[in-house]
Amino acid sequence: MTEAIYLGIDTSCYTTSVLFMDRQGRAVSEARRILRVKQGGCGLQQSEMVYQHTRNLPDLMEQAIKGHEFSLRGIGVSVRPRPREDSYMPAFLVGQGLARSLAALHGIPAWQISHQENHLEAALWSAGGPDSDRFFFLHASGGTTDLLLAERKAGRFVLTEIGSSLDLHAGQFVDRVGVALGLPFPAGPALEKLAEEAETVEEIPVSIQKTKVSFSGPCTAVLRRLREEGVSAPAIAAGVQWGLAETFVRMIRNAAAEYDVKQVILAGGVSSNLWIRNHIKTKLAKRGIHMWVPESRYSGDNAAGCAAYAWHQGEQHG
Repeated sequence: MTEAIYLGIDTSCYTTSVLFMDRQGRAVSEARRILRVKQGGCGLQQSEMVYQHTRNLPDLMEQAIKGHEFSLRGIGVSVRPRPREDSYMPAFLVGQGLARSLAALHGIPAWQISHQENHLEAALWSAGGPDSDRFFFLHASGGTTDLLLAERKAGRFVLTEIGSSLDLHAGQFVDRVGVALGLPFPAGPALEKLAEEAETVEEIPVSIQKTKVSFSGPCTAVLRRLREEGVSAPAIAAGVQWGLAETFVRMIRNAAAEYDVKQVILAGGVSSNLWIRNHIKTKLAKRGIHMWVPESRYSGDNAAGCAAYAWHQGEQHG
């Protein structure tokens, strides 16, 4: 039996992903693959990202459609990092090219959004809220540490940056410490697992002014501490988690006081950390701020947001 579906494609810095969603907004099948980084490396050049995405997409499409007969109604694809005209990254050209080609072949629409909007749409789809037309969106990943005011207008969200990092992004902080600890890159999942072994939490500095944060100083302090004898790797990992979570709590609290907003949704690979989520939720609840979180697998890079956006446009606004 042929299934009418929407396809989402996302080719980000470190993950190739596709997801098929039915007309009821349910994920039918998906496939994703983390890009390969050499042991001890702290990233990839754009040319290597493009190369790996180009190789990955055919494999992932074959994997995702196996056992299905699909009829495409529309495609959602991320084409730039942020929803700004000056935002550009070659890695997204791979997914954009495939989406445009498939749309032309099948005579269907291809809706283009940014990677950041993809994260928001995936989080909303997975978490089931907020249902407000105005809320905060904390996007914390390897390439982004943004606190945004999300406002629904004309069928999509307008994102206004109200807080950000002045230097390193949250994920870069995690990765630099993780690599120094001998963890694989990207280091988030391994650092979270290592922190579970901690008997104590290494105290690290928090640097924030209203909604502007800095991770460069805290990162330097942690790396310096790692060079000392007798330091506990699990305690350091737990300290990094605490420092990130406390930074995010203070960002959101300060913004809530200024903008009178009491709802926030989290997304991005860093915010998929369960300890960080629980710390933020507990602290914000004391201020009457409600936090929404997607499943961890839809918090990191994935194509669900692109598929959900296509589904919304095709079914609700088509």
